[in-house]
Amino acid sequence: MIHSISRAFAYRLVKVFYLILPFVLITCCPIIAVAQPGVTNDSEPVDMVALANAAKAPKPAMNAPSVSMDLVDLLVKGGWFMIPIGFISLIAAAFAIERLIGLRRAKLYPKILETKLLSLMREGESIDPRAAYPICIEHPSAASNVVRAVLLRAGRPMSELEAIARETSQREADKAYSGVRWLVFAAGLAPLLGLLGTVWGLIQAFHDMTLLTPSQNRADFLGRGIYIALVTTLAGLVVAIPTSFVSHWFESRIKRYFHRIEELISAFIPKLERYEGKYRFEAIGRELAAKNIDQVKKTASSSDAVKQPAPPPVQSVSFGSNMPHNPAPTAPRKPIYKP
Repeated sequence: MIHSISRAFAYRLVKVFYLILPFVLITCCPIIAVAQPGVTNDSEPVDMVALANAAKAPKPAMNAPSVSMDLVDLLVKGGWFMIPIGFISLIAAAFAIERLIGLRRAKLYPKILETKLLSLMREGESIDPRAAYPICIEHPSAASNVVRAVLLRAGRPMSELEAIARETSQREADKAYSGVRWLVFAAGLAPLLGLLGTVWGLIQAFHDMTLLTPSQNRADFLGRGIYIALVTTLAGLVVAIPTSFVSHWFESRIKRYFHRIEELISAFIPKLERYEGKYRFEAIGRELAAKNIDQVKKTASSSDAVKQPAPPPVQSVSFGSNMPHNPAPTAPRKPIYKP
């Protein structure tokens, strides 16, 4: 069992790696930035008349320079904390795609399985497990696994069937939640890393401000350090918000389908009441084989009734039986009372 679990975990890691690989390649590709306006060459002669006319021209009322922010340069200035945030974003994207494939309706609660089981339940007051078992084999899913576990124990008490259904349903739900937990983890860790990067950037900005000379403008230096430090918080929120939305959507989807599975099982188990204490079912390939408990008991009782050969009687062993029995002579008794 441990070997099968390790193989399943290794398969999951390989699948996640192949999902992450395209994002890594896209991220590592060179990004062509928008070209900035060119700077005039200082070696060219300057037209003094043009400069004088430009100085005499009326200035606009609002002369605020508009400087465009380069996103790539801003991300690079975010520091080393941008690396784990970017890695978490790749992991979240990979697990989101993997769960989007794994949580399809065909994997949880197929429509055709529901239709066939409901039509089988409407045929009579009871269900033949031998007819329902091949349907579950044809449509493997979380719902079919729960129904199949109940069918294999048909004939046992109703309380035991309900316990088996709850246990199998919980196991299938944990399997469906396995990838969603990583999304919840990424949604909680990304903003914390962003906040940590911002705090570290503010500490570094205030520390560098203390090293400035009196002639340097401290306000401009501090403002530049603060907006660079806030980049990591922005990146963490950009990763956390869609990841949190996707994880909650997956959780609601799992709860909705497993609630429908519970409704199906609650209507399915009473249809097996007629087999309680009378039959036992055993899986043979893709079919079920029924065994009559009364016949099994008669066979067991007849086998117990066969008489076994009685053991030989225990004979008493007398020591020296081969020796001739010569009783020892006894001395004549003397009278106790003397007159």
